Amino acid sequence: MKNKILVTGGTGFIGSHTVVELQNNGFEVVIVDNLSNSYEKVVDDIAKITNIKPVFKKVDLKNKCEVSEFFKDNHDFFGIIHFAASKAVGESVKKPLPYYENNINSTINILEMMIKYDINNVVFSSSCTVYGQPDVLPVSETAPLKKAMSPYGNTKHICEDIIDDTAAASNINAINLRYFNPIGAHESAFIGEYPQGTPNNLIPYLTQTAAGIRECLSVYGDDYNTPDGTGIRDYIHVVDLANAHVSAIKRMLDKKMKSKVEVFNIGTGIGYSVLDIIKTFEKVNGIKINYKIIERREGDIEKVWADPTLANTELGWHAKHNLDDMLRSSWQWECRRDKNEG
Repeated sequence: MKNKILVTGGTGFIGSHTVVELQNNGFEVVIVDNLSNSYEKVVDDIAKITNIKPVFKKVDLKNKCEVSEFFKDNHDFFGIIHFAASKAVGESVKKPLPYYENNINSTINILEMMIKYDINNVVFSSSCTVYGQPDVLPVSETAPLKKAMSPYGNTKHICEDIIDDTAAASNINAINLRYFNPIGAHESAFIGEYPQGTPNNLIPYLTQTAAGIRECLSVYGDDYNTPDGTGIRDYIHVVDLANAHVSAIKRMLDKKMKSKVEVFNIGTGIGYSVLDIIKTFEKVNGIKINYKIIERREGDIEKVWADPTLANTELGWHAKHNLDDMLRSSWQWECRRDKNEG
């Protein structure tokens, strides 16, 4: 039991990479996912990397009956890493209610089952969006949480509040990882970012444009108060991010938590603009990207990057990959995926 972890949303981009790193560190993993933005074949792709096929159950976590049914037979977990959520900022502005329904209800259902079956540890997939547009950069965990600029960001803020209140009234311990912009792919190129339908995130749209699947990459706004006018983000390699979750679980196992709920920023501390990303991608991969500047997208913030000092010192976690690594691995994944599907 001590080494058994439930990963919700485990066939998704961050979830699948975290399952790999958990298995590489000796943990037994069970995945639940409703496959709303991922594919079941990812379970086999994980097994190609680790030689261990994780248990997979298709469960819609916003459906209380399905969740209850699953936990009735599956509750001997040391902890839960809760990724499962809808995650596109722009889409959440246009369709707020499905985001509130999915992200909040799934979290409540998970917490209820944790209390019922005495599962005491949860690592929550939070986001730098809870800071809104910070007054001071880099942003640290002590920065005030501002009104979110999108329903997606607001769901993360609300879920953190729900977790705080639940932990205070129960035996639950929680680590909220507020991460910045995960990109890249596993070095094997067996897993990477592959959303269903048209991508909402920059990198899969960029790589699909490079591959000729998309005609042109849209850059949302060039009139921000930044050096080149495009938005600035802190991009982090998804494998580095996955290892932050392993570090969080180990912190719980080793009983090193200093409070019932801890919060850590997971980023590199370096901000890159959208045009930086495009130019670096072109440089490291030797390919030109067809892109155009269009109007700003509602819900986007201007600039944000992390102060990762607390994660470095307390979790003992450090980002190891640079931007070249991230963008090279993203393209290798796209080429392998496109070739296999073609």
